[in-house]
Amino acid sequence: MDHFAGLDVSVKETSVCILDDAGKILKEVKVASEPQALLKVLGNPAYRFKRIGLEAGPMSQWLFSALAEAGLPVICVETRHMQAVLKAQINKTDRNDARGIAQMMRVGLYRVVHVKTLRSQKLRMLLTHRKLLQSKAIAIENDLRGTLRNFGLKVGMVGTVRFEARIQELVETIPDLAALVEPLLVVRRALREQIVVLHRRLLAIVRDDEVCQRLMTTPGVGPVVALTYRATVDVPARFRKSKSVGAVFGLTCSKYQSGEIDWNGRISRCGDEMMRVMLYEAAQSMLHSKKWSWLKAWALQIARRRGMKKAIVALARRLAVIMHRIWIDGTEFRWTREVTATAA
Repeated sequence: MDHFAGLDVSVKETSVCILDDAGKILKEVKVASEPQALLKVLGNPAYRFKRIGLEAGPMSQWLFSALAEAGLPVICVETRHMQAVLKAQINKTDRNDARGIAQMMRVGLYRVVHVKTLRSQKLRMLLTHRKLLQSKAIAIENDLRGTLRNFGLKVGMVGTVRFEARIQELVETIPDLAALVEPLLVVRRALREQIVVLHRRLLAIVRDDEVCQRLMTTPGVGPVVALTYRATVDVPARFRKSKSVGAVFGLTCSKYQSGEIDWNGRISRCGDEMMRVMLYEAAQSMLHSKKWSWLKAWALQIARRRGMKKAIVALARRLAVIMHRIWIDGTEFRWTREVTATAA
């Protein structure tokens, strides 16, 4: 007899529900959200698990890895798909959610989410920390510009390097304002220093990564975009077709069809937001650069027919496809169609 389990994970406790293949509840229990506590319940030799499901979340990667290493058939389920199924329940509790997840495992009503490798998680951590420091530094700069403007002090067009000197120049004759501005300048200085540390670490990783070097042969793709793509895709073989990468990143049109209604909406934006933003910026960079390629010519043709914004989105989607193909084939970007035809 096969058994199925559903895990509703929270920070402190995890609700566990175990079913047999007929849907009968065999055990319901709450345990600590720790791999050892879960293995005490799921490692019982009396159960022959076919599928164990848990929802994708902040702790799911850690628990998934531990259960998978123990030889259990654990599956990480897509969050929005699971929420849509569990929404039919009248009473929402951790216990009922665990029951619903177990039933989804039993009937096969789930959508699997790829759990990133440890290396990919570390790369992602580097990218998110760098982005966080950048956003805080920019927020401080914007706040200084806005508050000083109330006193008629205009910062004007000034770069990152001269920003602090410009602020000090404006408030040097107003001691009370200088005292209020100085703490923010100290914090901004520390943030900028640590951004440089993380960026150098990023460049060092990209320099030693053969995949990133090949991805950077694509116009518009720099070290940050290449490393973000590497960390997000993680295992390129999980995509059967390169064309599906654009849909996973939310760069394809959403569709609604019911009866006589049939329309295509804007892009779904259902995938990784950081990767989608990086691809959009790479597409913008390519279109504004002086270098010419068949890909840029293709995007400009779309811009003439549909407008620049749609052309940038289409180019971002195609960049995702091309970069996946480069990664799979072990090739580099080909700048002209003639070279592509000759190689084929």
